[in-house]
Amino acid sequence: MTAALALLRGERQARRFFAAHTQSSLGTGAAYVALLLLAYNRFHSPWAITLVLLADFLPAIALGPLLGAAVDRFGRRRCAVIADAARALAFAGIWLAPSFALTVAFALVAGVGTALFKPAVLAGLPNLVDDERLPAATSLYGAIADLGHTLGPALAGAALLVTGPRELLLANAITFAVSAVLIARVDLGAPAAAGERKPSLFAEARDGISVTLRIPSVRTLMIGSSLAILAAGMTNVGELQLAKTSLHAGDAGFSIFVALSGVGIVAGSLVAVSGKGALRRRYLLGLVAMAAGMLVAGLAPVFAIAAVAFVGLGGGNGLASVSEQLLIQRTVPQDLLGRAFGVKSALISSAFAASLLLGGLVASLVGARALFAIAGAGLLCAAGWSAARLSGEAGVQRRHDRRAELGSGVTPDLG
Repeated sequence: MTAALALLRGERQARRFFAAHTQSSLGTGAAYVALLLLAYNRFHSPWAITLVLLADFLPAIALGPLLGAAVDRFGRRRCAVIADAARALAFAGIWLAPSFALTVAFALVAGVGTALFKPAVLAGLPNLVDDERLPAATSLYGAIADLGHTLGPALAGAALLVTGPRELLLANAITFAVSAVLIARVDLGAPAAAGERKPSLFAEARDGISVTLRIPSVRTLMIGSSLAILAAGMTNVGELQLAKTSLHAGDAGFSIFVALSGVGIVAGSLVAVSGKGALRRRYLLGLVAMAAGMLVAGLAPVFAIAAVAFVGLGGGNGLASVSEQLLIQRTVPQDLLGRAFGVKSALISSAFAASLLLGGLVASLVGARALFAIAGAGLLCAAGWSAARLSGEAGVQRRHDRRAELGSGVTPDLG
């Protein structure tokens, strides 16, 4: 928290960027509730909600590497501004849409905007701040996004006492327009240099996938995190059943679980991290904390114990996510960062979609408590695999560095 406050005090452009990000994140959290209500109230079908939710992450699955290539070619700031402008138009379109087909179409446009914005910003943060302040900037970015998911629905609940979901969607469109204007004045890095003839965007996307996954530590992070999401994502299906059926805490208990998990994510995201070794350890610690939280929640005899477990689960989530993002930012070459985060977005979104399907199957067969235990055990396996791979890769790198020092005539420091 101290590092984040120091960042905001010392960096004018960072203040502008995070002001834009805060108000649009809160608008997004509020609009999430409003969009589901509007879809159901207009079209009176659970399938309306399903299709609107799918529209949020299907674009990342289908277009992640391509949008990442666009970020690297056309510039991070330009892509972030275009993404926010697209989302502003999309939510204004949903506000006006007279039909279900148009509602889903505009929701897909908003999903494309989100899938473009994330790699643009995560690739651009190393240009916004120096390397010393990059951990604070990346942590703050994640914390604000998670705060929006946590606090935004509460703001929506208060606003819906005096207005309707359509007005909230219009307000969200305005927040994205404001964000686009503010980010247009922020330095997130220049576009690729003009000059020689470039390959097609599809070819650059393929190259980005190939090059990114050939970097051993990045490949391990992406596979490990995808496996973790495949396991952890199942709990999104089981949370309500755990609160209402297993712990008899009702709808209020479910809401408390969601809120406490969000608080944990924000707190975990704000943990300042530095140094590659520390980042690896914190990434693995985050995965283990998530797994422990799931196991404790699944075994908890009373609601209070499960509630505390959800705070720990969320804290591990925030810590692992920010540590992973920093490792990628510091490992992948600058000109490939957009593609790296585009590939990551596609993998994570695919794993999350699969986890929802798997979670429904597991919950229907064995119940919520067993689902949480299975998810926790699966996450521990993902953490163990990632730890073994990252440790082996670090050992190989140390031996390579030592051979390079000996070959250059430099006496290695053996102390």
